[in-house]
Amino acid sequence: MVPGIPLSSISLSPASISLCMPYIQQVVRAGDINHDGQLDFEEFTEYLRSHEKRLKLMFRSLDRNNDGEVDAEEIQQSLHNLGVDISLELAAKILQSMDKDHSMTIDWFEWRDHFLFNPLHNMEEIAQYWKHSVMLDIGEHLTVPDEFSEKEKQSGFVWRQLMAGAVAGSVSRTGTAPLDRLKVFLQVHGQTSDKGNVWRGLRAMVKEGGLAALWRGNGINVLKIAPETAIKFLAYEQIKRLMRGSKEGVTLKVQERFVAGSLAGATAQTIIYPMEVLKTRLTLRKTGQYSGMADCAKQILQKEGVLAFYKGYLPNMLGIIPYAGIDLAVYETLKNAWLQRHTEGSPDPGVMVLVGCGTVSSTCGQLASYPLALIRTRMQAQGETQTQNQTSCEFYFCIKHLRSTVSIPCVQLSTYIF
Repeated sequence: MVPGIPLSSISLSPASISLCMPYIQQVVRAGDINHDGQLDFEEFTEYLRSHEKRLKLMFRSLDRNNDGEVDAEEIQQSLHNLGVDISLELAAKILQSMDKDHSMTIDWFEWRDHFLFNPLHNMEEIAQYWKHSVMLDIGEHLTVPDEFSEKEKQSGFVWRQLMAGAVAGSVSRTGTAPLDRLKVFLQVHGQTSDKGNVWRGLRAMVKEGGLAALWRGNGINVLKIAPETAIKFLAYEQIKRLMRGSKEGVTLKVQERFVAGSLAGATAQTIIYPMEVLKTRLTLRKTGQYSGMADCAKQILQKEGVLAFYKGYLPNMLGIIPYAGIDLAVYETLKNAWLQRHTEGSPDPGVMVLVGCGTVSSTCGQLASYPLALIRTRMQAQGETQTQNQTSCEFYFCIKHLRSTVSIPCVQLSTYIF
């Protein structure tokens, strides 16, 4: 018996194959028959033998015309049969990552060499790396929802994914709640009060209500994640169905996804928007002003009427188009740029690449739509600051009020502090 190989001692030449540690761990787990955490020679050869058989069957299923080679159209069609719809361009990029001789087709040997030490067992798993963006929650609500296959919808994967995103969003929003509250204070008060400075604002909040005051408004901010995500996903699926019409299975273009995502975001925002107003009011409240969410809603209803729950609705809706459009366009551009630069090797971009793409695209979208977000927040806070300007509760007058009280460069640049 050849001695076992510890996981930490496994290393492969970069010239032969490029594997990251999670892949190596999966290979060891797949071949470790006796579950001792090591891979001996017999286990390793058995893994290679059985994995090569699976790869052979997979290659034959992809090679639909039985010519011994697989092209981009065959990859696209095979994935479609699995319920995963991708563009021909993306199928070609996946193919190029395995195409060593640059013939725009792959033969059995190229297929085997690429996947022999790769724990991904089918092309569906590879496609999922780009189909699902990392679910980064940055406190915004205008992103285009993910695409899911019919198999994922039927298996319950969709709702598990959405639930995981909601939990992760709750944790991240709670962690960044002090900065979010400071952002709202800076948006509302600007440079016109003692709260209009970063450090003075933080000190004023702590002095007024203690450290716990930094988390005011976080409860409803977390509470609205689940209904907003669910409504947006359901609306997105329904809108896509209407756009496809009788052409079931047709993959929507990027522009069509943008339209569907924007409409879904508008639908979700229309339904949960009163919670946005409550969140702003609770964030700005003073100690003892409200006893809770219900009391805040009751006071707004009694003093300002039902329409107060939709203050700032217009700029909020107008902000959907630049945010969602730029977010999606930048993400697609970065994704395609990565694929262009990595036509050889694994098409898996890795977590950090996905995180980077998602962060950069979301940041660009926020920069473009931020002036509208500033106006929206000021309009939502009118009940708190109405003594300053009784007429600025409408969109036009809010802009006019900003121009008269804050310089235009300040509106355009200094409002991007947070």
